[in-house]
Amino acid sequence: MKGIQVKALCAIVAGVAIGIGASGQASAETPKHGGILKYVVPDEPPSFDGHIETTFALIHPVRPFYSVLIKVNPENPSSTTDFVCDVCVGKVPEATDGGKLYTFKIRDDVKFHSGEKMTAQDVLATYQKIIFPPAGEPSARKAFFSMVESVTAPDDHTVVFKLKYPSGAFIPALAVPFNWIYQKAKLDKDIHWYETHIDGSGAFIFEKREAGAYISGKRDPDYYIKGRPYLDGFQAIFAKKESLRVQAIRGDRAAIEFRGFPPKSRDDLVAALGDKITVEESDWNCVLIMTVNHKKKPWDDVRARRALTLAVDRWGGSKYLSRIAIVKTVGGIVFPGSPLAATKEELQQLAGYWPDLKKSRTEARRLLKEAGVDLSKTYYLNNRAVDQPYKIVGTWLLDQWKQVGLKFDQHVFPTGPFYAQLRKKKDYDVSMDFNCQSVVNPLVDVSKFISDDRAGNNYGSYQDREVDALFDKMNRTADPAEQRKYMREMEKLTLDTHANAFITLWWYRIIPHRSYVKGWKISPSHYLNQSLDNVWLDQ
Repeated sequence: MKGIQVKALCAIVAGVAIGIGASGQASAETPKHGGILKYVVPDEPPSFDGHIETTFALIHPVRPFYSVLIKVNPENPSSTTDFVCDVCVGKVPEATDGGKLYTFKIRDDVKFHSGEKMTAQDVLATYQKIIFPPAGEPSARKAFFSMVESVTAPDDHTVVFKLKYPSGAFIPALAVPFNWIYQKAKLDKDIHWYETHIDGSGAFIFEKREAGAYISGKRDPDYYIKGRPYLDGFQAIFAKKESLRVQAIRGDRAAIEFRGFPPKSRDDLVAALGDKITVEESDWNCVLIMTVNHKKKPWDDVRARRALTLAVDRWGGSKYLSRIAIVKTVGGIVFPGSPLAATKEELQQLAGYWPDLKKSRTEARRLLKEAGVDLSKTYYLNNRAVDQPYKIVGTWLLDQWKQVGLKFDQHVFPTGPFYAQLRKKKDYDVSMDFNCQSVVNPLVDVSKFISDDRAGNNYGSYQDREVDALFDKMNRTADPAEQRKYMREMEKLTLDTHANAFITLWWYRIIPHRSYVKGWKISPSHYLNQSLDNVWLDQ
């Protein structure tokens, strides 16, 4: 990760980063109170419920209204081990009972914006909904907590998590920023209430939503962290077109977009604004996936699915697409750079990653013929109406599949209808999908690839008990060598042997923002560090 303050256009032209980022300056400067932070968001949330959604389109405009039990340290958001309490007291507790018991004390000065005091019963109800949802109710990250046996609240100030076995993945899973604390009374009355309403205990109080335009919040004067937030409020402005978002920052109608721009947009902003823009960059714990509909012919045949991945030139695509899109790194199911990630040599043993593209596509054509795939038919790619990187990568895939004789039409939908296709209608042959996580926690991040009756976000309609068994073994051992062994076996089954789902390219995060935005630090995730209580404006 790196942050750069651009002092002159010539620095960019020469490829030289000069100075330091705004995040590096914040600790040496005294925060100022006041002002409204305006920022652009490329999409609108499909619902307001953090427990069922997985998109930045919810986190960016709505996370500032909510509190969580623990979070990644906002002063060190790239860390995979540095966690701090939010509504718990003191430091994040150490495990007892041989690593299987975690006891959290809950603050007594937290209030929901509707006026009720938060207690441990609210925290308990929240995690019951996340970890043990009622039958038929969605919970996008319930598989993250497969190690949890029970959650209890012996009194109004204490929450206890009992694990089935010690797991280093548990605390990072607790720190996922979608784990918003909800009121027990509201959940008891209607578990779906939070899908259409907002009532949190975060640094900002919900003020207004104009559908298609913006969501705004105002400072909570009773926020439990004294002196915070620094801002008087914020306005999250929805703008689907990248050109509009770039123009908004260039014209100072918005100060930042927290998701990320491609290289050209960064360079255009720096060329226009010079030292009025700060650029921060990071590898990104986010990857686009090809989710194949296993219940639709011919994709119920592993040979047909395997042909889809063999047709794709990831190594060449990385070189080309990284110049125009927010994707860059070739990788497997694990965030590249993680100790559990595959090496280049290991990747090149997998179908779709072979260094010989001609060999790969020859094998793809053979498998399509052997499986009896109708090449005169046009197949259906479901995609999201977001240019970066969905539509760009989708268009690239159409060309890749064309090279082996497959014809696809790309059906592009706004976020709500896109999710309806992905999760419920399932009319597609292949859908663009993603695995974008917050804290880098590979042991549970890869839960997306276990069977659909165990993972709340596996939309491929398949069950693979061999993959499930490897996932469980990996999470029950503390030996890094064993974890890596099981991860490679799980990756091989998922991407190659059983061809359940496929990785395209991992993302790369570039955040150019107005230099007067202070206190915010980039992380490897566009979900982390978005409570905005630590952000201030130097104006």
